Amino acid sequence: MKALITGVTGFAGSHLAELLLSQGVEVFGTARWRSKMENVEHFLGCITLVECDLRDAHSVNKVIADVKPDHVYHLAAQSYVLASWKAPVETMTTNVVGQAHLFEALRNHALEARVQVAGSSEEYGLVYEHELPIKEENALRPLSPYAVSKVGQDLMGFQYHRSYGMHIIRTRAFNHTGPRRGEVFATSNFAKQIAMIEKGKQEPVLRVGNLEAKRDFADVRDVVRGYRLAIEKGEPGDVYNICSGTARSIGEMLNILLGLSTAKIKVEQDPERLRPSDVPVLQGDATKFKKRTGWDPTIPFEQTMRDLLDYWRQRIG
Repeated sequence: MKALITGVTGFAGSHLAELLLSQGVEVFGTARWRSKMENVEHFLGCITLVECDLRDAHSVNKVIADVKPDHVYHLAAQSYVLASWKAPVETMTTNVVGQAHLFEALRNHALEARVQVAGSSEEYGLVYEHELPIKEENALRPLSPYAVSKVGQDLMGFQYHRSYGMHIIRTRAFNHTGPRRGEVFATSNFAKQIAMIEKGKQEPVLRVGNLEAKRDFADVRDVVRGYRLAIEKGEPGDVYNICSGTARSIGEMLNILLGLSTAKIKVEQDPERLRPSDVPVLQGDATKFKKRTGWDPTIPFEQTMRDLLDYWRQRIG
């Protein structure tokens, strides 16, 4: 069994690689020449790393022709919502055009591969209160360039399945966090700031954006286990929510982190951290996925937050 993870050096990609390695899978992973290796350095010798830029069709085609994977986990993306406002064209090119390059290469060289497309809860965007919790058939009303790009990826997965019979399973993961989360994301950014304050490397003021927004948080280690089950047991052409089913405000998440520290910290809002438009509530319903695969989240959110804060404490040193 050969599995290819696009974006293996990223947050979810590195955790997925660890899971697959523990199950005896031969793991290949794509990375760009400037990708940081810190997430995979402790198991780099156990995977086959291949250089690939999704925006370069020739590069993608060569990787698929050489590897001929049985399973493909497509995680590589410009995944930071705030950055998509500043770089919408780059976001679309990387996420939508990059996936088209991947699908064309698979169509030509590995048509029988099972493929998981990592979508996002951001695709749902504007959700009305009577629509909560969100099921897969809910309308998609994206509210950011990033969300629009993920809708494009999602529907492209459906189209290639219907047009060419490709074994593509789409997942819409809600917010997931844990150790190695990029510091531009709220949970990790807050944890890093707390660790910096504890070490005396930042004044005891924690800067935040919108604390009222509610998100459905799961642990990344539970989510990548879901990705594995999606490829193994998911119905090609279908789409599945992967989520905890519980919505917490960003402020509630911050209070959990603050409660894990003995430092006295003042919280201040930073206007630069606010988005032009934000999604008020994202709370998912994973019933369909659970029935299909038997998946269930197992890691308590408080433990996720503790592990994330400890990760930054170790990195700050």
